[in-house]
Amino acid sequence: MTSKLALPCLAVALSLAAGCTQETQNQISRSIQNWTGTNGVLEVYAGDKVMRRFIGIDKLTTASGTGTGEVRAYRYGYGVLDENLNFQKDPDEKKVYFEISDYSTNYLFFENPH
Repeated sequence: MTSKLALPCLAVALSLAAGCTQETQNQISRSIQNWTGTNGVLEVYAGDKVMRRFIGIDKLTTASGTGTGEVRAYRYGYGVLDENLNFQKDPDEKKVYFEISDYSTNYLFFENPH
């Protein structure tokens, strides 16, 4: 009996996934990626110079309004502040919370190549 239900359930799940908007599919993809983990790096620039680097970031989250769900103009996350910019977590470097503005912060987010 279980196998008789498996095929219809799979068909319904695939139909629902196909009906999702691209943004919803991206959110699902990000939640899967967040669950499996990433090794992100966020570099904050002043002109062409790196001013701050955060390493070991699982995800950047776009802020949204509490009651409204409207997208806010900043992103936030947790990462190790790489004070000496060596791409390694040194004993005196701690994990911190950070926020960056979508309008005024020059930043680059990428997977750590090291």
